[in-house]
Amino acid sequence: MTAAISSLPFHGVAPLSHLGVIQAVGPDAASFLHGQLTQDFALLGAGEARLAALCTAKGRMIASFIGIRPETEQILLVCSQDILAATLKRLSMYVMRAKVKLTDASEAFALYGVVGTALADNGIDAAALPGLRTAVGDASVVSLYPADGVPRALWIAPAGSAAPTGDTLDVATWRWSDVRSGIVTLTTPVIEAFVPQMLNYESVGGVSFKKGCYPGQEIVARSQFRGTLKRRAFLMKASAPVTVGQEVSGAGSDEPVGTVAQSAAAPDGQWSALVSMQIAALDAGGLHAGDAMLSVEPLPYPLLEDI
Repeated sequence: MTAAISSLPFHGVAPLSHLGVIQAVGPDAASFLHGQLTQDFALLGAGEARLAALCTAKGRMIASFIGIRPETEQILLVCSQDILAATLKRLSMYVMRAKVKLTDASEAFALYGVVGTALADNGIDAAALPGLRTAVGDASVVSLYPADGVPRALWIAPAGSAAPTGDTLDVATWRWSDVRSGIVTLTTPVIEAFVPQMLNYESVGGVSFKKGCYPGQEIVARSQFRGTLKRRAFLMKASAPVTVGQEVSGAGSDEPVGTVAQSAAAPDGQWSALVSMQIAALDAGGLHAGDAMLSVEPLPYPLLEDI
């Protein structure tokens, strides 16, 4: 953690109204989602959480989720609120005879981001590995990837239940921490822009290559097993504001070599972004998105090698 980062006020609890919840209930809830998403939901245990994507037949991501299974016949999928309605409609098209009911349950649950010292204040293990789900009272707490070494967790609880305790954290700071964690949450401007590997999803537990078919599975598998992956997501610092969906170019050229997948302003006014771009373009330097100059920073996790 650099001195600039460590000096920021980066602890507390943020209400996450920009996220929503799709609920799947029924004896076929797990098997249905298992056949639709990139991760294994058939084997999802009560103490686990899954990062997953919903793809088109061409392997392009149209939604991303954090999924948990609080009960045997109940799965909750947390996603960006702006894509929830379209995602729910698309999933519902494929229910057919499956014994599962899909609903927008956003009003039934309260979502909070818990950061830094606020984890211990709420009985959350700050050292827990990403992808674990624990129960704190009636809340489900999902351990997330840290941001600049600061631990983070997602708090999912029935609406009306007690909120986690701690200083109020500005949601803008939470959004910035999401970027710093290196994990992209898909939003409307970049729907169908990426296959999962372009956002490093295979490196952070967002894709299972051992499960059965799902929409786009053949394309996703081919990207992994045949040839070198040519695009990855990189964490970058920006000298000026950048927006999701904005094209990134290299030195002395306006030819696009990447796309901003997620961006946010830091509390100190700097900007960070996750950019999906051609690996080969990194060596050219001079990366920019409009007037903003971009510099690459280390990801908080290792990238898996091609298989």
